[in-house]
Amino acid sequence: MAMETTTGAGAMRLLKPVQVYGLAAICLAAGLGIGYLLRAELGSTVAAPAKAVVHAPPTLKPGMGGGHVVTAEEMKATANAKAAPLLDKLKATPTDGALLVQIGAIYHAFHQYQDAETYYGRAVQADPKNVAYRVKLSASLFRAGDADGAVNQLNTALGYDPKDANALFDLGMVKLQGKQDPKGALAAWQLLLKSNPQLAADRKAAVQKLITQVKKMPADHFAAGGAGSK
Repeated sequence: MAMETTTGAGAMRLLKPVQVYGLAAICLAAGLGIGYLLRAELGSTVAAPAKAVVHAPPTLKPGMGGGHVVTAEEMKATANAKAAPLLDKLKATPTDGALLVQIGAIYHAFHQYQDAETYYGRAVQADPKNVAYRVKLSASLFRAGDADGAVNQLNTALGYDPKDANALFDLGMVKLQGKQDPKGALAAWQLLLKSNPQLAADRKAAVQKLITQVKKMPADHFAAGGAGSK
């Protein structure tokens, strides 16, 4: 998720502030974000919904004086500590895709997206046809600001399984939030619903709600997006 990279942040600067806020509001109103179906159906550790190049507000730890703001360094240190036992296991089986994904998930959860990319990428190298691995890699690429890379991984995943609900959902999210391409997002989500009639009712309703909201976007949203989308 090799293409010329257009980061989510860079693409966002091409839009008026009201358009940027409109894109975010649509997703927040629906309670959706990249990895939504993955978390709901597969128990993924993909982080909570947010826009590309996410720098989520730091969490607070209980303590004297009203709490302690967790710094980026502390987040990284915590991720390294949690990943350490798995990294030791990895020395014996460096191409163990399942283990690599577990490590990637830890780093992703603690917002260490480049580290997550590394381990998800190694998992994909070990098992190139594994759609779930590519979807996870695309999420970390998107969070790190590489919308084009995320689209690339998702399209590759869909080449192996054109009906994969998680890949189609996340492709729509990246198209909408990272590429400002509402038409591309709608196409992905409509295909998701058409090709996955067995989708749980609440998941289906959430996607349908998002489709409805995107269709209500002003025409200039469509004019602004899509030209550079791949």
